[in-house]
Order: sequence, then structure tokens, then C-alpha cells
Amino acid sequence: MITKLVLLGATGDLTGRYLLPALAALRAADRLPDGFEVIAAARQALDDGAFQRMAAERLERHAPDVSAAVRADLVRSLRYRRAEMTDPASVSGLLSGIRHPVAVYLALPPGLYATVVTALGTAGLPAGSRIALEKPFGEDLDGAVALNRLLAQVAGAAGEQAVFRVDHVLGLATVQNLLALRLANRVVEPVWNSRHIEQIDILWEEDLGLEGRAGYFDRSGILRDVMQNHMLQVLSLIAMDLPASLDEHALRDRKVDALRSARRLSRDEVTFRTRRARYTRGRLPDPAGGAGREVPAYADEDGIDATRGTETFAEVVLDIDTERWAGTRFLLRAGKALHRRRKQVTVRFLPAESPLSGGAAANELRIGLDGPEDLALQLTGGVPLNPPRPVPVTLSAPPPATGLPAYGRVLLDILSGGSTLSVRGDEAEEAWRVMTPVLTAWQAGLVPLEEYAAGSAGPP
Repeated sequence: MITKLVLLGATGDLTGRYLLPALAALRAADRLPDGFEVIAAARQALDDGAFQRMAAERLERHAPDVSAAVRADLVRSLRYRRAEMTDPASVSGLLSGIRHPVAVYLALPPGLYATVVTALGTAGLPAGSRIALEKPFGEDLDGAVALNRLLAQVAGAAGEQAVFRVDHVLGLATVQNLLALRLANRVVEPVWNSRHIEQIDILWEEDLGLEGRAGYFDRSGILRDVMQNHMLQVLSLIAMDLPASLDEHALRDRKVDALRSARRLSRDEVTFRTRRARYTRGRLPDPAGGAGREVPAYADEDGIDATRGTETFAEVVLDIDTERWAGTRFLLRAGKALHRRRKQVTVRFLPAESPLSGGAAANELRIGLDGPEDLALQLTGGVPLNPPRPVPVTLSAPPPATGLPAYGRVLLDILSGGSTLSVRGDEAEEAWRVMTPVLTAWQAGLVPLEEYAAGSAGPP
């Protein structure tokens, strides 16, 4: 197992909110190797002590469930180096004297990836090292292809094993459970096809606004931010044919097959199979039941260039051109500043062909991606009248208990040499190919930018 992690962008929000708490969870679970050390790097002029105090404060805020003793133990393993990420010599200097395999984690804006990866190639990484990159992988298809070529040059003979494309959704316990639902459940798989399923909705709805991410989000939009990566990863797990084995290569082969089978939308289809919108002034809900809080229109938020026409809501309807899914619609919907938080997959089964069904709603299987439910099965039951009166019956289960957060699983995979939770290069490219026609048509103005009030259900 790799014992040294070089963390680039160590003073950023991703590190403080997710990566440091994930390392603390791994330390608490005794999953980090002996002698484990983190070299944290950023452009700020800090020393070890100043960075350790910053890390301790962030851990106290974002990892309160981890004991103070464990947090302190992790903090002692942190070393800080100042580095300018756009300077190849500065990046190369971080690796000076390192002779054993190292994991280099790029917790950086995607626009810096090419520069930093090139610098790592020039410096030369010890055999067995890995480069981990956060999503989005490239800003479009051409960028993803170019970055893949660059990574292949730097990785050399190690190939994909030396590269880890991070999509933390793959580390969520609920998403892992989605995979288990299909691989280990003989009840579900026989009906997992268009003969029984009319439509599958993949929803990523948030009741929060920008939360300090305006600089990144306004150049991305909701489609690039979550739909092209998180949501298509979920779609691939739902739509794929089952692999012949649990080997990580076989699993990722099937995921790629599913993405390649997603029919690309024509320019005409984009106009009636997609929607885009952004929020106006409104009131976001309070999860605790209070009055909520007022937020300005997206175009008036600090750091936003309203002329970009960035969307905060997106909806795309896709078809999967395989024998399994011919005739089933896949609806992807994502949005910010909505009236509720809902991240789930809804499987809508075809209604029963029975004179006793009485127009009852079709059965649904709801699979939670981020709580509060893990699985909820809504079935059409009946009241013993003459004739029977259909009524819905819902069976639900809480999310599975888990000892590690999603980023904990991701980091463990990186350090241990696993690749199950990594997005393979051809996966990343296929995901961009699915969404490129949509982005192109939107940029050409073929789909109007609608509006919805913050705190509402979205555009009408």
C-alpha cells in the first residue's frame, strides 16, 4: 500500500470539507498504513505548524464524529510545502527525494490539470505511483481526449493503473448498494428490462444555492457539474448488462458498453428532449422547519457573469439502444435552489395488464443515492371489496450502516492500488460524447433558458 500522499490544493474547500475528514475516518478505522504521511501543498506561505492548526480546525468542524485523539494523530502526520501549481519546477520540487510509490491527488481547478500532469511527467514518479484527478475530467470532449493522451504519456507502461479519475459518487454506500442490488438479487434482475420498466428517472435535486462556489460553477453549469459525471455514472450502473465476473475490468467494460449505447441526440431532438433554466430570487427551505432564507436571483449572485447564460437546472431524456432497454425512457434531472433535496433513482414499472388494476398507479422502486431512504418499493395492493380497490403499499429500508464516507473509500482505493471506484479513460470520453450534442445545441441558443423561483419545484 502507498504510504505517502501528496495533496495539491491542500488549503481548498475540497481538502478541508472532504479529504481530511476522509483520512481521519480511515485513521479511526485503522485502515492507513504504518508510517503514512501527507505532503500538503498550496500557494499560501504557511509552515507545518500553521497548516496543522488550519487542518485541526477543519477536522473539528467537518469530522466531529472522529475522536479528538485520532484527529490529533492525523494532524501530526501532515507536512506543508509551498508550491506554485503553474510552475513546473515548483511542482517537481515536491517530489524531490521521494524514492517509493506516492499518490499525487490534484484537488485543483480542472484548468490546471494539464500543466500539473506535465510537470509530474517531467519530474518522474517512482514506479507504482498514482495520479488522482477530480471531476470534471476535462471541460468538453476534446479536452478529455487531450488529457487522456497526456496521462497515457506520463503513465507509460503502467497505463490506467497509474491514473485514478475520481468520481466520489462511486464511493457512496448507497451507490455501492445499487450495484449489489443487481449483482446479488435474483428477484430484481429478471424484471430489469423494458418488458417490465417504462421509465427510469435519475434525480439530483438540491435545496442549496451556490454556497461559495460561484467562481467554479458559473464556468461549468449543472450539466457539466453533476449530470455529465455523477449522473451518467449512476446511469451506467443501472443500464449495463451484468459483468461475467466481479473483476474490476469486466465491470468497467460493461459500464462503457452502456454509455456507448446511449443514443446521441440530434439537434432537433435536443429542442424537445432537454430543458435548461436558472433560478430567480426566492426563499430556500430550512431543513429544520424554520422560515428558510432569502437568496438573490442567480444572475445577481456575487461572482456571476449573467451574460454567460449558465444553467442551474437541466433535464435530459435519453434512450439506450440495447435489446434490454428498447422502449424505456431514461430521464435525468438536476437542479439547484429547489424546494427539497432529493437524490434518487426512480424505477417506474409498467402498469399491470389486469381488469382488477382499476387504473392504479404503476409500481415504483425508489433507490436513494444520498438518504434518507436506501430503498423504497411502492406496490399496488388492494382493499378486499367487491371489486377490490387498489391502494398503494410502500415498503422502505434505511441506508446501510457504513464505517467510511465516500471519499474514505476513494482514498483507500487509491492507496491500495484498486480501480473499482476509478472512472476509466474511455468511460470519461463516452460520457462527454453523450452530453456534447446537448452542450452544442445549448451554446447555439436552440433551447431557451427558462426561469424558476428559488425554493420552487423548478421550471413549470
